[in-house]
Amino acid sequence: MARPKHVLPFLCGAAAALFSLLTSIPLSAQSRQDGASTGSGSATLEAVRARRLLLCGVSGESPGFSLPDSRGEMRGLDADTCRAVAAAVLGDAKLVRFVPLSPQARFTALQSGEVDLLVRNTSWTLTREASLGLSMAWVNFHDGTAFVVRGDAGVTSAKGLDGATVCLLQGTTTELDVAAYFRANRLSFTPVLFGGVTETGTAFLAGRCDAWANDASYLGAFRTTQPDKGLVILPERISSEPVGAMVRKGDDRWFDLVRWTGAALLAAEEAGVTSTNAAEQKRSTTDPSVQRLLGAQGDLGIALGVDNAWAFNVINQVGNYAEMWERSLAPLGIERGANRLASRGGLMYAPPVR
Repeated sequence: MARPKHVLPFLCGAAAALFSLLTSIPLSAQSRQDGASTGSGSATLEAVRARRLLLCGVSGESPGFSLPDSRGEMRGLDADTCRAVAAAVLGDAKLVRFVPLSPQARFTALQSGEVDLLVRNTSWTLTREASLGLSMAWVNFHDGTAFVVRGDAGVTSAKGLDGATVCLLQGTTTELDVAAYFRANRLSFTPVLFGGVTETGTAFLAGRCDAWANDASYLGAFRTTQPDKGLVILPERISSEPVGAMVRKGDDRWFDLVRWTGAALLAAEEAGVTSTNAAEQKRSTTDPSVQRLLGAQGDLGIALGVDNAWAFNVINQVGNYAEMWERSLAPLGIERGANRLASRGGLMYAPPVR
């Protein structure tokens, strides 16, 4: 049906006005309409600031990494990594809500925004970055898959597990590692899958499996909690598993902040800056690299969208990487090994914080 001629000029005028209005909206306002953040350039950073709380996904069942203590406080290397990011962003390491997540739920929780950060014994893999829309911002621990057996099993090598039943945590890279190991060595096994790590450990101790495969660090910590069981960790490490802090893709400023928070922890250890001397170092040091790290010189914090005291707050409140290790993992008898600083024969190092 034809439109009346007098309507056409009105429509054209309305379209022109709308176009003018849209093009006059500042870029920051357009970004708000698109769901992006303002100010810092990071939607996640602005969300954390708005609620004054970091939502951090953890296991909540992993000794040395994330496990509540007798007072209900989450303790461990992963928990302290969350606290370090909160200190960098909000200036207060206590402003964290720990969200315990199963292996099956962890990625969906991060993708959906239920958590801002995932620090849950999660391995860095190509598939997780290329297919899940996630990025590993910082590796806080180098691990590997191992097997634990009961001492009376008489097994001294993983190659002696032919035909064994193996307890596995469903939805983890360990499933793939174990299947590949047995296939490569022409061995057979029967997987017994569980949804949670506590459930898996209980089933193993009850004799439902001949062996349990998991991260060597976790198995080492688990063994210390069962000193009367005669548990034996077999010598093979059948994978290399860099684990750490994961973020959603598409928020590069948040990625940068989490990555450089990890770098600050390592740089502080390298420079000898600790929670006990950070304040004095900030006042008195003449070392330019330490001055930059602690915010006494330069604008590194501003470059990240936070206060220039971001790294000072991290170190002063949480400590450096060595302090986190000594507090969380050393009591469990876990050797630093590959997690030493590169200057001391390990794999851990900080890019220049400058």
